[in-house]
Amino acid sequence: MERPGEGADAPDAPGSPGSARTGDGPPARSRRRGRTAALIGAAAALGLVAGTCAGYLVQAGRAPTKLPSLSQPVPVRVEGEPAEPLAAARDRRVKTDGDLRELLLKKPAGARDADYFTGDDGWLDLAGYAAVYDRPDNKFGDLIGDEFRRAAVTGWRVGGTHQVEIRLIQFRQEESLAASGSAENSRYWAEQKTDGEGRAVPGTGDGMAYVHSRPDTEPGYLPVYIAEAHAWRGDIAMEIWISDTKPIPQAKITDLAERQMERL
Repeated sequence: MERPGEGADAPDAPGSPGSARTGDGPPARSRRRGRTAALIGAAAALGLVAGTCAGYLVQAGRAPTKLPSLSQPVPVRVEGEPAEPLAAARDRRVKTDGDLRELLLKKPAGARDADYFTGDDGWLDLAGYAAVYDRPDNKFGDLIGDEFRRAAVTGWRVGGTHQVEIRLIQFRQEESLAASGSAENSRYWAEQKTDGEGRAVPGTGDGMAYVHSRPDTEPGYLPVYIAEAHAWRGDIAMEIWISDTKPIPQAKITDLAERQMERL
C-alpha cells in the first residue's frame, strides 16, 4: 500500500506546480510561477539600460557647461563699507587674538612700578585672577564655567600714594557672553559699596566709573580712597582700580577708562 503522497498519481502539495487537473484527462500543465515576473524584470532592465545609454548620448551631444571659478567673487561694495579687507590695525579680531598686553594703556611718563601688583610679566592666569577676589575658591569655579581664556594686567604709581591697576579679562564665549556678564557683576558690587552714583564711560554703552567718597580705613594705616571702572567690548571685560590717600576726582577714573576702551 502506498502512503499518501507516494506514487505516480499522487497530487502535488497545494499551490505547487501541477496541482490543477481537468477531469480524467492528462494533468494540466501547471503555471510556472516567476517566469512572467522574470520576463517583466528583464524587459525593465533592458529599458533601463537603453534609457541610460540614450541619456549619455544626449549629454554627449550637448556643449560642455562652464564650471564656476574656484576663487571667491569680488564682493559688491556697499556704500560706507571698505572695498578691501580690513588691515590688521583696523581688524578688531586680529588685535584681540594677538598679544593682549599690547592693548593695555602704557605707563605714563615719570610713573614707577606699583608697590602692589597682581601679575607675572603682564599676565594673570586663572588662579592668579581668582586670587584678587575675597573668595578665590568660589571665583575659580565661576571662571571655569565662564570659559576664562586669559587676562593681561598693568599698573603704575605716581607720586608717593597714587596707584593704578588695569586688567583686561578675555573669555572664549562659546556658550555665553561672559565678558558682559563679568562687567555687569562688577558694576553691581561697585554700586553696593559706593555712596554716590557712578558716571557712564563715554563710548562704551553700559560702562561705568565709580568714585567711593568714604575711604577704607585700617588701624595703623593711612585711609585709602578707591575709584573703579568696569566696561566690556566683544569678549573682553575691562577693570580699572585707582587708590590714593586723598580723594580721587571723578574725571580721573572716567578719562582713564575711556582711553583704555578706545584701545579695544
